[in-house]
Amino acid sequence: MPHDVVIVGAGPVGLMLACELRLAGTAVLVLEDRAEPNAHAPGVALNGGVVELLEMRGLMDACRSDGFEFPMAHFAHLWLNPAQLAARYPYNFAMPHSRLIHHLTERARSLGADLRYEHRVRGVDGSVDLDRVAVRVVGPDGEVTIHARYLVGCDGVNSVVRQAVGVGFVGDEQPFHGTVSDFAVGPDSVLNQHLGAKEYPAGLLAVSPIGPGMVRVMTGEFDVEPPSRDGAPPLAEIQAAVRRLAGVEFTGDEPTWSARWFNVTRVAERYRVGRVFLAGDGAHTHFPLGGQALSTGMDDAVNLGWKLAADLAGHAPDGLLDTYETERRPIAQRACLTVRAQVALLHPLTELREVVAELIRFPDVNEYFVKMVGGTDTLIPLGDDSEGEDVHPLRGRRLPGVASAVRSVPELAEAWSKGRGVLLDLHDEPEDGRLDLTGWTDRVSLVRAKGLSDIDAEAVLLRPDGRVVWAAHRLDDGKGLAEVLLRHFGPPTGVGAAS
Repeated sequence: MPHDVVIVGAGPVGLMLACELRLAGTAVLVLEDRAEPNAHAPGVALNGGVVELLEMRGLMDACRSDGFEFPMAHFAHLWLNPAQLAARYPYNFAMPHSRLIHHLTERARSLGADLRYEHRVRGVDGSVDLDRVAVRVVGPDGEVTIHARYLVGCDGVNSVVRQAVGVGFVGDEQPFHGTVSDFAVGPDSVLNQHLGAKEYPAGLLAVSPIGPGMVRVMTGEFDVEPPSRDGAPPLAEIQAAVRRLAGVEFTGDEPTWSARWFNVTRVAERYRVGRVFLAGDGAHTHFPLGGQALSTGMDDAVNLGWKLAADLAGHAPDGLLDTYETERRPIAQRACLTVRAQVALLHPLTELREVVAELIRFPDVNEYFVKMVGGTDTLIPLGDDSEGEDVHPLRGRRLPGVASAVRSVPELAEAWSKGRGVLLDLHDEPEDGRLDLTGWTDRVSLVRAKGLSDIDAEAVLLRPDGRVVWAAHRLDDGKGLAEVLLRHFGPPTGVGAAS
């Protein structure tokens, strides 16, 4: 018997997808070529978009002991102020991505996902028949062929899955020498005097505390080729980069961990080939700034998860799986565009950077950039709006103020933690039957949420990924709910379906 879904890659995106599928009861197998969960990942912060997703799924509480909230964000290292936003905005959270991987691993296991390490995918043999795909895998017991109803490549920029199904990775790479490394430091280390991120004519230097007596050093030099593209950079290479950038000499032992990074921008030509899907860095990659790579990838997982689960459960509307590519690929292209714009402001350092810094002082500009770099400004074109229709401005967007909403409405938090769709009743009076979920209660929860007074609607229908697909300013305007439920959640079951 084939597995329902095989996921290749146990990074944040693959693990988040596994969690999403298990919430719906889908059988999931995750294959990872490492021997154990990744204890080292370059990122050290979660932006607002990632925090929203983790809050929705009840995962942030587990993360709190590993980091802290911080009130700032940046566009090309020009500091922004999320607190100035008129609407509620999710906080950013400082935490090594390796700890996020740890918590997602624990959650996936607790939900029953099958995680297999030291399993390297050697190829994808294509469809065995119309309802499965075959994956060739080498593990501790030799080579085996695993059959799956669906396969998802979350296996990074060098994705074996993407290459196996012949999908092009369109974009370019610019000359760049980047290193990231972790050091044990004493209180007198010169690195402690350079905490923070700073721009230099040749590139970037950032030093971040990641634990007691530990710092992460990131260097980036533009317009130069790295001395090597393979293996971890040694101490001497890192020291030389810091010296060239900032004129700083530091001594010490070899890093406890180090890696190289590059200035690559690419997007997969397709996100789906039959029963094979791509997500995360396997589908898009760009210069690492502001956590947009992580938030875009995590959004991929949450978008795809409920759609695959609906298909496997037999109630997906026609064409639902195709909407994964039509919704997510344009957002990846947008992320690549906005990150390129930031890189252009980082090198070379020109007067344009000073002008943009002045513009950021205007509240509207600050808000625009805060939402952009946090990945919370994305609008999904739902493709079902009639021309000239009075479309609610929330449609296609994630519900505003997710973090506050899950704290103030426990029923909403419970429904989202189970990966369900939600029909929010925001009306002041008790629900009088105008919000009828008959036939969809096995997939959608009706939640009274009178406390969310800053949402300009009396009723809102949310997909499991938190996107608004229907909203009514007044319940009297709430026509067409059944049609929208059918379009996004599939045909209704019989009266009396389990809630």
